[in-house]
Amino acid sequence: MIARIAEHCFWLGRYLERLESVARVLQMTDQLALDADLPADQCWVPALAIFGERATFALKHGVKAESDGEAVQHFLTWEEDNGSSLVHTVLAARDNARTIREVVSRECWEVTNELYHFLTGETGRAEYAASRFGFYQHIRRMVQLCLGLLDSTMLHDTPQEFVWLGVMLERAGQTSRLLDVHHHIFSEVKHGHRVVETALWLSLLRACSGFEPFMKSHQGRVTGDAVAEFLLFEPRFPRSVRFCLESAYRYLGHLCPVVAKGQPGEECLSRLVPLVEELTPHSLSGEGEAVHALLTRMVEGTDALCTLISRDFFGRAPVQVGTQEMAG
Repeated sequence: MIARIAEHCFWLGRYLERLESVARVLQMTDQLALDADLPADQCWVPALAIFGERATFALKHGVKAESDGEAVQHFLTWEEDNGSSLVHTVLAARDNARTIREVVSRECWEVTNELYHFLTGETGRAEYAASRFGFYQHIRRMVQLCLGLLDSTMLHDTPQEFVWLGVMLERAGQTSRLLDVHHHIFSEVKHGHRVVETALWLSLLRACSGFEPFMKSHQGRVTGDAVAEFLLFEPRFPRSVRFCLESAYRYLGHLCPVVAKGQPGEECLSRLVPLVEELTPHSLSGEGEAVHALLTRMVEGTDALCTLISRDFFGRAPVQVGTQEMAG
């Protein structure tokens, strides 16, 4: 397949996963702000930090607005010039899907197009005003439906592998960022009430869609170390960093034989192997700094890998906006 098609497939996967991630974080943060006895800034500043938008938000709305949940939600939902917003991301996902209409299945295109019209039309605005939880839930379910259709209605060949490579690398980066930001924030209230501390860690699990899998695989009191190890290392959980990077390794292994002469994809594989090998419980010493250092390496490593994939497979590097990469 030509590089242009592969690039659109890769970015379609990344933008779809990013859509679900932003909606999930906003949904869980909104619930946390309602249920937990926490200062507003401890609820909403992490949401901006996860997507690397604190500086941009402060420039446009002022630092004091970081504790204003309505302002943060509007910024991460409706502002088209914000590269991390839901509207901007769904526009990008639809543009990529439309460009490769002959590659993606009709069902995938229809769901992506429907989600675009929901977010850019009056229906989405009305749902946002009536039920914030329902609004975010609708977006999440539409994306999950689209990803399921990508798996069940497309040929499992090169285009589909590029889509899922994008999904897995985006997911690995988002889980790492979310865990890093929340681990830092939660450590500041570590010596608070045990019930509040447990509620915070459970909210993090819900923000990663990991509450039920964690409770099924763990018994006893919820702790920060247990949650961090689960989101980093659990090989059975499809949003853990290990699961995502191992999946990305498999997809890259399939794709390397079809790259141009000289096998530039082999360098991508060589960059990914150390990241996977480092993801063991032995890489943590039980201290917060070790968790932060490991997560920083995961975030930087996945970003560097995505840039290398863009260079070797597509012939150009992505554009960096905040901590988010955008299609070139």
